Amino acid sequence: MIDVDFVTISSGDLTARINPLGAELWSLTDSLGREYMTDADPAFWTGHAPLLFPVVGTLNGDRYRLDGTEYELPRHGFARRSTFEIIEVTADSALFRLTDSAATRVAYPFAFVLDMHFRLSGATLHMEARVTNPGEAAMPFSLGFHPGFAWPLPGGAAKADHMIAFEQPEPQPIRRIDPPSGLALPEPFATPVDGHLLHPEAAQFEADALIWDRLSSRALTFGAPGGTQLGIAFPDTPMLGIWQKPGAPYLCIEPWQGMADPLGFTGDFREKPGMISLPPGEARGFRLDVTVLPAD
Repeated sequence: MIDVDFVTISSGDLTARINPLGAELWSLTDSLGREYMTDADPAFWTGHAPLLFPVVGTLNGDRYRLDGTEYELPRHGFARRSTFEIIEVTADSALFRLTDSAATRVAYPFAFVLDMHFRLSGATLHMEARVTNPGEAAMPFSLGFHPGFAWPLPGGAAKADHMIAFEQPEPQPIRRIDPPSGLALPEPFATPVDGHLLHPEAAQFEADALIWDRLSSRALTFGAPGGTQLGIAFPDTPMLGIWQKPGAPYLCIEPWQGMADPLGFTGDFREKPGMISLPPGEARGFRLDVTVLPAD
């Protein structure tokens, strides 16, 4: 059903509320009314789960160069600030769509269709962002998810007991952000993952996000052993950011296709790390599934 401002869908086990502004998931609750998303306390961050398109992260000077022409585009692109059309709503699913316009073509000179589909099945929220190129030229873009989950999760487990368990060991170095510019530092940093386990702590985020640009896993769990956990699967995105404002009651677990410009980057837009070149008439889908796993 459609609220005044939000679309609400339910499977009985879970209920999701989605804001057409950005096609952004604002709330995910279970049958007991317990909230699994951030409370968006403005003291920390007012986002919930923005969709990042057509770039992920910050551009050098908020500008990019394409075939000799310079364009201006804000951090994470414009989709999160755009109102999506509501295409279809059923009891347990909703489809939203954003298409190019005169305003988007000033910043991004391509025709596009960006569909965001939500579907609830039992204790799982299935999400898919699907990008279609209806134009006559190859379309460069990146896409990312940015959901902020409650930390601690509901159920009584202590915040300090929460951990992230990757499906694979993650020994490779990570990337970090240069805080003044928001751009990716060139040097690698030692991974904070011990085998396949990460124990998130506020101090890890003093210098912004932890970024995996050579990720082995395509799934992980977040939560405290023995308590309620979230199973998070992202089969189509090869990069991951994990972030919070230090001390905030949320943790953003962000599957990405693409990342911020490297520090000092002045190359063509197509050379930006993680960019996809989508041929005319083709589409590319990106899935994110979130499953609530009950406490033991």
